[in-house]
Amino acid sequence: MDSRSVISPNAKIGRNLKIGPFCCIYDNVEIGDDCELMNGVTILPGARIGNGVKIFPGAVIGAVPQDLKFRGEDTLAIVGDGTTIRECVTINRGTASKGKTEVGEGCLLMAYVHVAHDCRIGNHVIVSNAVQFGGEVVVDDHAVIGGGSLIHQFCHLGKYIMLQGGALVNKDIPPFVKAAREPISFVGLNAVGLHRHGFSREDVQTISEIYRILYMSDLNVTNAVKLILKTLPESTYRKEIVEFVESSERGVIRSAI
Repeated sequence: MDSRSVISPNAKIGRNLKIGPFCCIYDNVEIGDDCELMNGVTILPGARIGNGVKIFPGAVIGAVPQDLKFRGEDTLAIVGDGTTIRECVTINRGTASKGKTEVGEGCLLMAYVHVAHDCRIGNHVIVSNAVQFGGEVVVDDHAVIGGGSLIHQFCHLGKYIMLQGGALVNKDIPPFVKAAREPISFVGLNAVGLHRHGFSREDVQTISEIYRILYMSDLNVTNAVKLILKTLPESTYRKEIVEFVESSERGVIRSAI
């Protein structure tokens, strides 16, 4: 540890940490083993950092929520094992609503990303530079978020999606798709991403058939879901997509095709 950093004696610090100069680690902080904190990192009360996390200069984890309803309740900001936090990322802790903000394992949050209160970011998510997540956003595993995107509070972004840079997201984005344009819309499957993650041709074809009905049939969402359930065989993908669409509170994006 660099002698120019300040670490509370009440913080729980793991083994084999590298801590650069001018870091501040406060009370009620837990940091796992084999982490690296570069210069000027601030870890505030309520932060829980997993093992093997790498945090670049200027990042702030565990700041109080930017939410006027927050009343100082005891909440958390959690970062999973093996995640990389680049320069000037901010991760606020939760509010009474969810009690915690979570970033999963193996994620990459590039410079200037903001994760607001009560967000839940899944595992192996890639978030490009300057993405801003509003409060209580959910991002599922293996999503890729293009740089400069703005995600409205309470939105749900499904797993294995690819979101274009500079997107303005105010609807839910179902799993396995590419989303782009203004307003944000379905523009096809994330087929390249699916193949890279080991999805078979048969898997991709099954998913494609589901979205062909949802987005190419000229039916509204309710009737498209009924047709999917009536005409396509039961599968894990059919179940996941239908459940995502039916549980959407903000409504899912529509098609630009």
